[in-house]
This record gives sequence, C-alpha cells and structure tokens, in this order.
Amino acid sequence: MQESTLPRSLTRAQEARRQRVVDAAMELGLEGGYEAVQMRDVAARAHVAMGTVYRYFTSKDHLLAAALVHWVEQLDQRLAQMPPRGRNASERVLDVLERALRAMARQPQLVSAVFMSLASPDRAAIECQQQMGALMDGIISRAVGEPQPPDHAERTRIIGHVWYSALVGWVNGWSDMNRVRDELAIAVRLLLPEEILPVAAREA
Repeated sequence: MQESTLPRSLTRAQEARRQRVVDAAMELGLEGGYEAVQMRDVAARAHVAMGTVYRYFTSKDHLLAAALVHWVEQLDQRLAQMPPRGRNASERVLDVLERALRAMARQPQLVSAVFMSLASPDRAAIECQQQMGALMDGIISRAVGEPQPPDHAERTRIIGHVWYSALVGWVNGWSDMNRVRDELAIAVRLLLPEEILPVAAREA
C-alpha cells in the first residue's frame, strides 16, 4: 500500500515555509496562469531550495491543487466572519456562491491554473481535490442552515458538482460568468425549494 501523501504534522517553521511556497505558486498563477507556475520559479519566489518545494509537494499539480484548498479555506474563514445573507436556504447558498464567483472573476489566470490541476492523476492532487470538495460541502451545508432538508448531504454535493463544472466551462472559455451564475441559480433553486423542509419548519 502506498503511503498517504497528506502532510504529516509540521512544526511552525515548516508550516511557514510550506505556506510561502503556496503563496508563491498563487502569485505566479495570478501573473501568468498554469504555464507560469514552474517549480524552480516557485522556489525562487518563496526563497527556499528546490528540495524544500518537493518535500511538501510531489508535483506542480499537487502544489496548485493545494493552493485551491488554501483559497477555499480562506473563503470559509471570511464566511465565518460575515455569514451568508438570505431569507431562506437557496438565497443563502447563492449568496455564498456569488461571493466565491466575484473573487474568482477578479483573478481568472489563477483560477485557470488551479482548476487545470484538478484534472491531474497525481495521487496527492486527488487528495487535495477531495479536501476541496469536503470544504465546499461544509460551506454550502452551513449556508443551508437548520433545519436541514432530507438527504441534505446529497443535495449539497450535487450543488458543489454544478459549481465545479460551471466554472470549468468559464475557465475553458466556452461559458461566461453570467452563464455560471444562471446555472448555479437553477441548480440551487431546484435542489433547495422551500417544500423540501420539514412541515413543522414551514409552519413556524
């Protein structure tokens, strides 16, 4: 059995070096997209040795996928400080997704770079994909709020899939951000109509 590529517990200094590497990759991706993120350039930008980069990341795709995880973690932290707004579950979920879309629209080259990494067969990148999916599931589930609808985990996961596939279309240039918003709005309203809530909650 292969050893897991998830990072072991790091010291504070190691975590700081790892974060510098992630930040450097995000800066390069922001400037020039996927092709601009070269491991040698990442090491130089982060002021670490090449061996340090490869100690934490097995490949460029692993590094970029980890950068996306970091981005979603930051989104989650901002949402904890400024909870989603809306009168019902669908409005709150759309508010959360709209915040994410606005941030992505401001940095299309970086978004393109990190989304390209998600197609990688690299096992470590796949683990980051799973982390990102779990984070988005949690963000959407918390936006839904209480009481949770029946089979809420499945509904939340499907919304996450629509979010991802709609953004892939935008990244690849065969869709625009307005279409992304429209597709998300349709998916959310189909999956989170008021009538799926328990009767007692609707009558409250």
